[in-house]
Amino acid sequence: MGVFTGFIEIAAGIGLMIPSIRETTAILLIVFYILVFVANINSSKKNINIFKADYTGSGMDYLYKERIPMQIILIVWTWFFGIYLN
Repeated sequence: MGVFTGFIEIAAGIGLMIPSIRETTAILLIVFYILVFVANINSSKKNINIFKADYTGSGMDYLYKERIPMQIILIVWTWFFGIYLN
């Protein structure tokens, strides 16, 4: 799954640099961020440690302290530069 999401992120980065598809790419990237966040909620509920691939993760604590702020930053950044300034 990591390779697939990495490919999407690289393709989105390229798409954001092309003016004619920047806005569409930004919208799709925001949808991607939301879908990834839903997956993070699921893994946090199950205490999945993404680095060890086991169930020793910090759970919802990780979600509240790290993932939610990062997702908000990524979504706002993408909206601002990909849609608002476009």
